[in-house]
Amino acid sequence: MSILEDCLNDLQRRLDEQKEAEHRRAWVEFLDGRCPTDEFWPPQRSPSPPGVTWPRPRVNQTLEDVDAMLLQQFRGVSDVLEHGGRGMLSVRSNYGTGILPTLFGCELFRMADEQDTLPAAKPLGSDDAVRRLLDCGLPDLDGGLGQRTFECGLRFVETLARYPVLGRWVWLYHPDVQGPIDVAEVVWGSDIFYAFHEDPPLLKDFLNLVTDTYIAFLKRWYAMVPPRTPYAAHWGLMHKGTIMLRNDSLMNLSPQAYVEFVRPLDERCFDAFGGGAIHFCGRCEHYIEPMSACRGLTAVNLGQPYMNDPETICRHTVDKGIQIVGLFGEFPRREGGTFRGMAHRQG
Repeated sequence: MSILEDCLNDLQRRLDEQKEAEHRRAWVEFLDGRCPTDEFWPPQRSPSPPGVTWPRPRVNQTLEDVDAMLLQQFRGVSDVLEHGGRGMLSVRSNYGTGILPTLFGCELFRMADEQDTLPAAKPLGSDDAVRRLLDCGLPDLDGGLGQRTFECGLRFVETLARYPVLGRWVWLYHPDVQGPIDVAEVVWGSDIFYAFHEDPPLLKDFLNLVTDTYIAFLKRWYAMVPPRTPYAAHWGLMHKGTIMLRNDSLMNLSPQAYVEFVRPLDERCFDAFGGGAIHFCGRCEHYIEPMSACRGLTAVNLGQPYMNDPETICRHTVDKGIQIVGLFGEFPRREGGTFRGMAHRQG
């Protein structure tokens, strides 16, 4: 028996299906707007230590070895059980933010092994390179990291089918395909921000190509990993809808630029996959109001909640029926207000 099989058998033995069912019911109650408390804290599990020694593969090893990737991801599940954590049990094909950029020909940049950090992608860095991409049309979905991501996803599907207890309670969520604006910035480079003023038609054409690619890639993913419910797990969280868009690049854009260039693309993605959530890092007070009008948006996830004013955020999320998932650190209740049972806090 292999190390991977030993570890998966250990994980399946330790998983308490009754407790997982209670945990999921609590999440669904929250997502359906039936949370009885002002903030939602998922139930805490009883600690369940492992009965075998789990390896700790390094990130660079997982990029080359699918068994190492499975061990790394299922070890995360084991850690949640060991420490009695509150997070959803979830795994993914964890190849980092460069998945879609490498389809467009971006070179993958691997970090030093001792950093144990996911790789990044080097931008193509010129308007002419973007024009060449437009001439080529939709890229090969098996290019770059694409084929590796799908093959790893298939291994997860087969593994979860062979371990039915894990298959019922461990969520395989979609890989890190970011969102249209983030992918476009990585591929084009920082000069993309000049294009908002100097060449809007070129920018819009490229953003639409990236959006077409995002949708095509995830449609192929969901043909292999069909959504199980109207909800999705992501980073140990749950939200309504099936996708989690990343909009970190919005930090650099005005609300007007977001409305004209980005929101229509986010709506296309939500339309294609039944809605979902948006993650963003940094301070987002300047665009949270127009974002709250994005068709299909069900929840937001703040990368740095403490950088934002609670009143501004809550006025354009929980007051409008949009949930906040994954709050942590210093994000106090708004003065004189509450979260209305619409905010999830982790920890």
